[in-house]
Amino acid sequence: MSSFTLESRLDGAVGGKTAAALERAFGMRTVGDLLSHYPRRYAKRGELTPISSLPIGEPVTIVAEVRRASERRMQNRKGSILEVVISDGQGELSLTFFNQSWRIKDLAPGRRGIFAGKVGEYRGAKQLAHPDYELFDDEATARLTAQANANLPIPIYPATSTIASWQFTKIVDLVLDGLGPVPDPLTDELRELGGLLDARTAIERIHRPDFEDQIEPARATLRMHEAFTLQVALLQQRAFVRALSATRRVPGALLERFDAILPFPRTPDQVSVGDQVERDLQGDWPMNRLVQGEVGSGKTLVALRAMLQVAESGGQSALIAPTEVLAAQHVRSIARMLGPQLAPELMPTLLTGQLTAAERRKAALRVASGQARIVVGTHALLSESTTFADLGLVVVDEQHRFGVEQRESLRAKGSSPHALVLTATPIPRTVAMTVFGDLDVSTIRTMPEGRAGIQTFVAPLAEKPAWFGRVWDRLAEEVAQGRQGFVVCAAIDAEALTKDDTADEPPGSPEGETARTRWGVVQVGDLLSRHPAFGDIRVEILHGKMPSDEKDAVMQAFARGDVQVLVATTVVEVGVDVPNASTMAILEADRFGVSQLHQLRGRVGRGGVPGLCLLVTEATAGSPARQRVEAVAATLDGFELAEVDLELRGEGDVLGDAQSGARSSLRLLRVVKDADIIAEARTAAEHLLAEDPALLRHPGLVAALERRVGLEERAALAKN
Repeated sequence: MSSFTLESRLDGAVGGKTAAALERAFGMRTVGDLLSHYPRRYAKRGELTPISSLPIGEPVTIVAEVRRASERRMQNRKGSILEVVISDGQGELSLTFFNQSWRIKDLAPGRRGIFAGKVGEYRGAKQLAHPDYELFDDEATARLTAQANANLPIPIYPATSTIASWQFTKIVDLVLDGLGPVPDPLTDELRELGGLLDARTAIERIHRPDFEDQIEPARATLRMHEAFTLQVALLQQRAFVRALSATRRVPGALLERFDAILPFPRTPDQVSVGDQVERDLQGDWPMNRLVQGEVGSGKTLVALRAMLQVAESGGQSALIAPTEVLAAQHVRSIARMLGPQLAPELMPTLLTGQLTAAERRKAALRVASGQARIVVGTHALLSESTTFADLGLVVVDEQHRFGVEQRESLRAKGSSPHALVLTATPIPRTVAMTVFGDLDVSTIRTMPEGRAGIQTFVAPLAEKPAWFGRVWDRLAEEVAQGRQGFVVCAAIDAEALTKDDTADEPPGSPEGETARTRWGVVQVGDLLSRHPAFGDIRVEILHGKMPSDEKDAVMQAFARGDVQVLVATTVVEVGVDVPNASTMAILEADRFGVSQLHQLRGRVGRGGVPGLCLLVTEATAGSPARQRVEAVAATLDGFELAEVDLELRGEGDVLGDAQSGARSSLRLLRVVKDADIIAEARTAAEHLLAEDPALLRHPGLVAALERRVGLEERAALAKN
């Protein structure tokens, strides 16, 4: 039989048709991709999953027993429906098949098997329509093999509607039978120290264990593979940057003049982090620093002082922001902070894709000539037509919105420029070590004085629907006191998102998912236009699909106080600074993540006016969605919330971008639970690279790095 390697193409191992299906379903292209799709759990032949806990609308794979089967003719159309009832001994679930009466011979009472499909509901009862299934051996054979197979774990894989779990098992069996030797990415010392398996054995045992107790050692080994290869990759990236030579940027008169006009003293953290940045800019290699801090903690001030240090020697700084609104906001706030003396010297310039052709030419000329020493923009800064005279500093605002490739393409426009990454999403230590391991991390914890703070309350409409009306009254009361407010929605137009396609479905077919009421910007704008309490209140809407000049006009009107209530999507999440804004109502708050809710509410309570945030949700008490919302209401500490977010999301969603098809390099590693493994891997990676920086003696590790942590994976990691 032919021997495959982890780098072998899938079509050569499983055939073109199956390979194409795997690529469509999971983005797999190689044998290594296939074999790193690990079972999510293991069933036993005698095990039955509680049917009562199956979630409506979710794809499931269960082990169950057939109780009864019957066939009936359909009343209003030709054909028949086969109904099969399966049980776990406590609850029952019906399976429906249309015009497939031959299946009744297979699905005889007493037969056990694995059943997979999407859980629907019909007349109050759970059902699977046209499920895939594989029955265990018939009774005669089963008696002969029962003893041998009774404890053999059955791998249950993450599956799709096109490839069921047991189909995946058969594909994996075929590939494992033809898999040759697997070079080990771990050093002998690291493997012996942790009592870990060799790579080939670990892969074999995670996919087809003979006994249950073989599974955890295989997982532990593969978990360390992930931790170790990732840490080596991050340390290599750091070493690469440190091998470059940087232009030293020494502070001078510009920074002194700026500090002299600051209307407030810097906080202790702003001073200490500023000192770190100042030293970095004078170093032999490019700065590569992440500054994290709460909304309003003064990260922009730290970045602006770094820009002035670079400008002293004629260098330019480029700040890339995730949205047009935020980029425009940054230019205005930087010009305001610089004041009438410094701003004309440094000429802060906006460069975005939505400028008119004439405006863009003018801005691009300023940038190319070096006249603009501070440049702020969106992805337009990355275009080939944008050139700099002397790019000395790249500032990336909200790192989780940009991939490594974007950051590096901006840096490539200068001669090894320094890089400063800002984030208002507090990052737990383990995430910082895992995702931002190539950066030096600084934290601003102390907040500027004079802030009135924010109170946050949950409006639980599932139990108290009348509170919805009270939300609007409360917002109107704040406006009556001369203050302003935000209403944040998860969508622009809810009507465009809500579809109910159940009308044409035959009885017994899986029902369409009826979306509960969603409030979009369009619907809320319409509601408030008719609300009696808002008759004299100017309400405007803001969302990402509006033309740039309209968005800017609305934001400036809101900043001036001409608009009292802004109904918006999450374009207001970062950077919108209106000290008079006191109140924010976030509708369907359960549709947002913990860190996003925390960032959004940071838009209010920024001046001397107390902030009020109302988290409106229909999520039921005790549900994970409700827990997220309640966690945000319980504390204003973003670092505490970051830990809560990791605990609640659990499955590593904080890392990688697997949901959108990008392959995350982390499959088994969990940054909360596996903090010790990550730390151990970091130390081992440091020792290894100190002894063998080019990895000449570790070909297995080189192969694993190329396989697991290519540019695509690194970009997926950095986007979060």
